[in-house]
Amino acid sequence: MKNSGISRRNFLGKAATVGVAGVIVPSIIASCTRETKKVVPIATMLDQAPDGPVIRAGVIGCGGRGTGAAINFLSAGPNLQIVALGDTFQDRVDSCRAEILKQKKQEVPLDKCFVGFDAYQKVIDAGVDLVILATPPFFRPDHLAAAIQAKKHVFAEKPVCVDPVGARSVMATAQKAKGMELCIVTGTQRRHQRDYVSTWQQVAQGSIGEITGGNVYWNGGKLWHRDPNATWSEMEYMIRNWVNWTWLSGDHIVEQHVHNLDVMNWFTGTHPTKAVGFGSRLRRITGNQYDNFSVDFTFENGIHFHSMCRQINGCVNNVSERIQGSKGSTDCHSSILDLAGAEIWKYEYPKDKDGKPSTSVSVDPYVQEHIDLVTAIRTSKPINEAENTAISTMDAIMGRLSAYTGKEVTYEELMNSDLKLGPKVFTFGPVDIDKTIPTAGLAYVPETPTK
Repeated sequence: MKNSGISRRNFLGKAATVGVAGVIVPSIIASCTRETKKVVPIATMLDQAPDGPVIRAGVIGCGGRGTGAAINFLSAGPNLQIVALGDTFQDRVDSCRAEILKQKKQEVPLDKCFVGFDAYQKVIDAGVDLVILATPPFFRPDHLAAAIQAKKHVFAEKPVCVDPVGARSVMATAQKAKGMELCIVTGTQRRHQRDYVSTWQQVAQGSIGEITGGNVYWNGGKLWHRDPNATWSEMEYMIRNWVNWTWLSGDHIVEQHVHNLDVMNWFTGTHPTKAVGFGSRLRRITGNQYDNFSVDFTFENGIHFHSMCRQINGCVNNVSERIQGSKGSTDCHSSILDLAGAEIWKYEYPKDKDGKPSTSVSVDPYVQEHIDLVTAIRTSKPINEAENTAISTMDAIMGRLSAYTGKEVTYEELMNSDLKLGPKVFTFGPVDIDKTIPTAGLAYVPETPTK
């Protein structure tokens, strides 16, 4: 990789001037030492959202995830409709519309299908009650702000941004939504996955003692890429190939590994304050991202979490979380071990048709998050996950920037940074951004943004 001449200053930017229904309360649980745990209630998870007036939803971003989220929403309960679709490209709208008809027998009216960079606003204005945001993450902050401004409930896919400016925008929008009693559920489905929720409850009640550190992983294979097409402009090619460009996806530490980092934040009840990491590009063939990262995250109380993520075929895979405590450890979704490695608690999965314990929860968490969203709307008990997900996304950005520069990056720096990725003009032509691949340790300017 050549020296791109990109400094830590370029990556951080100069200093900016701005810095569910029901509860299950378990009984007191006694351990083998006859100590008692504090009781931490968790929200009741319904198998289906309650009935109520029709909720009309529009989908903004009609690719695979947007189409999947639309189907998940329609599976969440009665009287749910998809009534509008919007995407940058016509073929995406057409495929999403066809899949909704095929799977759910709902036909989205053609006059409610919109194409172009302004399609998101047309969907918001199309008489919907709720919007599903599933475009490439770069667009999420503006689309979320527009939806809340129009007083719509939101399901927003993760991550919620790709840069510090976007993260702060989402945090501000989250606060605005709270004041308007609007619901926002994000795509961090582990927070809606019953085994994760039950394990979190055990940890919150003290099963592993004080948290002393942990490890989070998303080591997997290559996702996908699109080859250039002679009929596409550079802008169209980049958007169709979005998962390989940092300005659109945030790099895979942000776009994918944010799930595991969010579990880290959720279980610890806080977030790291600084990161030192490294990464590289070994086999990626398109875009300008890395294909592996390793990051040491440090928390304010001094504990460390090690983060690893990789998208390279032919390697050992591991998508998981592990948290160590003063009394034991957990895999965060099914088991608690004592310090000797003996299992002291295990999540009870439902039995399969043969009466044997299953290895999955009873409700798909991708559907459960929509059940919880619809339930919150229909019971007038607002749920708002946007700020938490913005913080988790900022942690991922912190790790990415440390790896790109080879330097320590702090959360405080990002909260005072005006770094904003992407072009300023959106037209189907050349894209005016730096497309070089970052090289750590080169052309570094040692400076800290002015507070």
